Amino acid sequence: MYLDYVNIKMGTNSVPRFSRGNTLPLTQLPFAMASFSPQTERISGQENWFFSPNKPYLEGIRLTHQPSPWIGDYGTILFTPQNGIIADEPSGAWSGYRIDASIMRPDYLKVDFLRSECTFELTPSTRGCAIELSFERENGNILSVLNVGGNTSFTYKNGILYGENDYHSHKQDDGFKMYFVVKFLEDVVDFCKIKDEKGACHIGIKGKKAKIRVAISYLSIEQALLNLDKDKLNSDFNTIRENAISEWEKRLSTIEIEDSEEKKQIFYSCLYRSFLFPHIMHEIDENGKAVHYSSERKCKCDGIMYTSTGFWDTSRTLFPLFSLIAREDYEKILIGAINVYNESGYLPRWHSLSEVGCMPSTLIDSVIADAVINGIGTRELHKELLKAMIKHANTPPKEKRFGREGIKEYLKYGYVPCDLYKESVNLTLDFAYGDFCIAVVAKHLGETEIYNEYIKRADNYKSILDKETGFMRPRLSNGSFKPDFDPLVWGGDYTESSAYQASLFVPHNIDALAENMGGKDKLISHLEKMIKMKPRYRVDGYGLEIHEMTEMAQVNLGQCAISNQPSFNIPYLFAVLGGKEKSEELIKYICENLFTKDAYPGDEDNGSMSAWYILSVLGKYKICPGKAEWTELTPLTKFKINI
Repeated sequence: MYLDYVNIKMGTNSVPRFSRGNTLPLTQLPFAMASFSPQTERISGQENWFFSPNKPYLEGIRLTHQPSPWIGDYGTILFTPQNGIIADEPSGAWSGYRIDASIMRPDYLKVDFLRSECTFELTPSTRGCAIELSFERENGNILSVLNVGGNTSFTYKNGILYGENDYHSHKQDDGFKMYFVVKFLEDVVDFCKIKDEKGACHIGIKGKKAKIRVAISYLSIEQALLNLDKDKLNSDFNTIRENAISEWEKRLSTIEIEDSEEKKQIFYSCLYRSFLFPHIMHEIDENGKAVHYSSERKCKCDGIMYTSTGFWDTSRTLFPLFSLIAREDYEKILIGAINVYNESGYLPRWHSLSEVGCMPSTLIDSVIADAVINGIGTRELHKELLKAMIKHANTPPKEKRFGREGIKEYLKYGYVPCDLYKESVNLTLDFAYGDFCIAVVAKHLGETEIYNEYIKRADNYKSILDKETGFMRPRLSNGSFKPDFDPLVWGGDYTESSAYQASLFVPHNIDALAENMGGKDKLISHLEKMIKMKPRYRVDGYGLEIHEMTEMAQVNLGQCAISNQPSFNIPYLFAVLGGKEKSEELIKYICENLFTKDAYPGDEDNGSMSAWYILSVLGKYKICPGKAEWTELTPLTKFKINI
């Protein structure tokens, strides 16, 4: 089975100062609403880094929705078996466990809690899971449901625990609640002790075994009970697991590769990561209709919805991969994006339950343009998306977290002034590329005037290109370049990069970029110099070192900071400019040395780095989502795509 190659702990050995992926070991169905992860420890100041693969203890098994430690969680509780002295909080309930004796897979989780002498097994469904507990002791066995964020409350009746949790790390919505039901299939509940002030519930178990089913909803307890039935969670554990296996095998079998066992482990672990996000946010009501909780309107709305993804990251690699192997999901995600627009007035940027605006710009533009040129979605959907794109390309956002920050000044000057906005260089480059993407959609729909307007705006990157230095430089509102330029300075005027990485992001017109920098040969020489030079960096823009700088220095590929999205395109630029062999050499080195069965070279970011690896192994890469052309290189393995 393909599942046997997946290591869900790949990338989990990370800390805030150094990322090997910044991932969680998620037992979850593809794109599912509910995810489950062991929780080793929540350290003050690092609460979102709650799992370490090297710590031989657990506080419990967490129901989580966390897409990234930099974003945080929402709607979360912890399941912990206890016996003897019972703790109300995770910090007192932790237990030793044997790392090597545990099983952690996408379809199945099995852990022995040594303190309570309990084997905990879990298999996921779309909006919940099945849990089976096997204690060694006859008496005193407890399943505790504990609070790990926000407020958690409980009621109990006739073998079912009903609960609510209101946690949302970004606190955009004070009306949000995750409703959950914990159902015991047999008469095994001895007592239920609720401690509302602690957010803890302790359920006494008769005997040694308990069969438990869990379902969640963002709408109501009644919907959570309905989700329990719709996910067929009243089935036996093995049947539910067989469905999970089938769902994952269907996804993982979309690409077959011929390679060593270790390379297959890396590849299929990356493919697993590519299917985790975005999360389904909609539910199916009693009439079979898709409905969802709207965080902007704070009520139930019709239609499908997806969440927990940032398009600044995923637009570059994950959605081009989806255009090959997940076209139906791609279309549904765009339909969900229109629902976000209808409810908030803006297309999603970084959506985690609500718009959190974590990263700049509106690179969902390229996701839309690439869908259009690939024939994904209906013409009517494309029209709605174009309308939404034009809105954020011209209208100053009502809040910083929405739309294009600095768009008013961009329209006035042709660039975003650095004396008025941070990260002005990246904002300008992203806006110009976004305008190109709008032009692509307009041309497809026969909107000639709109096309002409935005294809002209797509050249605005030239307004910040300093031909003397060859770099994209921040420009003041008086028209002059910002003085004291140092291309090694990260942050400030650049997003998670310096001028070296950011200056090369003109995906829609690499030829013109080269011409403006003195020709293709000069740009190739610049790229070669970048790769060979020391990985130096200055922290002035941030005032401290961020982990992306540390990771760039560790991989030692000069200014090619492959640990982060602004450098994803750099190895492929050689091929676009005529140096295919150099691209192949560099990409092969990165894939064979910087990706291991346990680690990534930097933040995995919702499938974006996994998709970069997959596409690189296949020898297919989109420098410019929104154009039909793929950069084709020699594949690193034999493969077959099954769709």
